[in-house]
Amino acid sequence: MSEPVRPALDQPLTLPNGSVIPNRFAKSAMSEALGTHDRRPTRALARLYRTWAEGGTGLLITGNVMVDRQQIGEPGNVALEDDRDMALLREWAAAGKVRGNQHWMQLNHPGKQSPKMINPNTVSPSAIPFRAPLNRMFATPRALTDHEIRDIIARFARSAALAREAGFDGVQIHGAHGYLVSQFLSPHHNQRDDQWGGNAENRMRFVVEIYKAMRAATAPDFSIGIKLNSADFQRGGFTEEESLAVIETLADLGIDLVEISGGNYESPAMATGASVKQSTLEREAYFLTFAEKVRERVSTPLMVTGGFRSASGMQAALASGATDLVGLARPLAIEPDLPQRIFDGEDVVSQVRPIKVGIKAIDKMALMEVSWYARQLARMGQGKAPRQHDRGFLSLLEVLAVMTSRGVSTRLRA
Repeated sequence: MSEPVRPALDQPLTLPNGSVIPNRFAKSAMSEALGTHDRRPTRALARLYRTWAEGGTGLLITGNVMVDRQQIGEPGNVALEDDRDMALLREWAAAGKVRGNQHWMQLNHPGKQSPKMINPNTVSPSAIPFRAPLNRMFATPRALTDHEIRDIIARFARSAALAREAGFDGVQIHGAHGYLVSQFLSPHHNQRDDQWGGNAENRMRFVVEIYKAMRAATAPDFSIGIKLNSADFQRGGFTEEESLAVIETLADLGIDLVEISGGNYESPAMATGASVKQSTLEREAYFLTFAEKVRERVSTPLMVTGGFRSASGMQAALASGATDLVGLARPLAIEPDLPQRIFDGEDVVSQVRPIKVGIKAIDKMALMEVSWYARQLARMGQGKAPRQHDRGFLSLLEVLAVMTSRGVSTRLRA
């Protein structure tokens, strides 16, 4: 039997609902921190996403837009509860589609993963604090009531409907990296004894109900996906087998795309590639081995994010059949035209490198990387080119200053 013909990076992908992504590159969500103090969108977001759209990426997924403006994860988050900013939202949506790209909005609720300086009154499935040393930065959350859980589900659905009204092609549920959906899925963070916790089936009920509510609030041609951890990489957390079960359940319900990532603030594999075997690093994609396990169980389109650096590595991952989309984040923060250069035949190797300042305590923090890349997104939002050789320490000081000022102002406005 002959080997199946594998798609090239420039070939389109048709999703289960019939919508078409024009090529196999996808920009994974990065928190842009370009919203106003009161969680509203800005024109900087439109400028940023137009830059990425013109660079050739087929699917653009926004940074996490919060479904409750009183519950945000980082300074500069946008929240979407109503139509007050519909004109700016339409401008943002349209900017990401200027070359026939698809543009999706990622929707999120941080749960307890919101620093004290932003929100000292966080919520979660259970009143479980973060482990040291993060417990100094994050308050112990209050356990959500059944009524509050149902309200959050309704918020996700309402935000999805508003995103569709604004012209976005789809939404992505943020079910990874330790935010609220991830907290519900984790036996460490979710120790409830009602229908929302306990066994794995109950722990996945929250995300299943979010998906169903979104479907009911939108339309069949509006895409819905999820970003999900392959695992939490921490003791007592969400496991690979549990992740596979969630994916199978959502696939049976008709979800259009599953993006695979991993880790959380306590174990940030999503930022550092920690806990990744050398053999995996050589294949570039951190979570490709898990994607192969998923592929054995479901036919739903998959997107793998984390670790891709070279054109040859990206094509090899696609050719393996383990993924349908190559998810890029940090490479696009410094080279927004990387996909187009690959289409033009350039043998691209991303210039992404570790951002270090020489101080071990700082260099170990995911915040160091996040702050440096946030600075590059801000530059593109101002219509400037990213600066690949920015000094790490100055970027960290600048972003911390912004976080402090915005954290104070957002607390006062809450």
